[in-house]
Amino acid sequence: MPDSEPKRIGVTIELKPHAYDPATMPELFEGVLARRVVAFCVDVVLIATPALFVALFILVFGIFTLGLGWFFFLLYWPAVVIWALIYYAIGFGSPASATIGMRVMDLEMRTWYGAPAYALLGAVHAILFWITVSALTPLILLVAFFNARRRLLHDMLAGTIVINNEGRADALRGRRAR
Repeated sequence: MPDSEPKRIGVTIELKPHAYDPATMPELFEGVLARRVVAFCVDVVLIATPALFVALFILVFGIFTLGLGWFFFLLYWPAVVIWALIYYAIGFGSPASATIGMRVMDLEMRTWYGAPAYALLGAVHAILFWITVSALTPLILLVAFFNARRRLLHDMLAGTIVINNEGRADALRGRRAR
């Protein structure tokens, strides 16, 4: 480019189409919402159980140290939040793109254009979930009933979609073919 021409600056944005269409691939969306609720409950138990044991340890430690150990309770809630974020980041950053609860329920999270989830996206997804549910009440979860892909508000904000994993989708395709 000659020096007399203006130089181009900026970023080109390539918009990608949605990778998953509920009209052509209904097996990816069948029963996702109900199984997603069960997966969430499994994940909450897996996050809360170690947190409960840590709280009990701090309680007993505080008794043995005549109350001095109870100062660890100041670090307890920040540690629980960090633990939950790490749990979601590791789960979504794994090759399965799913937390343990989602794996049990044969679900996986993908970006809206079909790429696997990654650790930072998993942590952001969890933060967006807790912010939207706490700020807008749990009724905000009803958003899923008003869109064909059954995405929740935090899914839309994070650019993700939760679908059946390939094994479950294949089983549903096979059942539908009969």
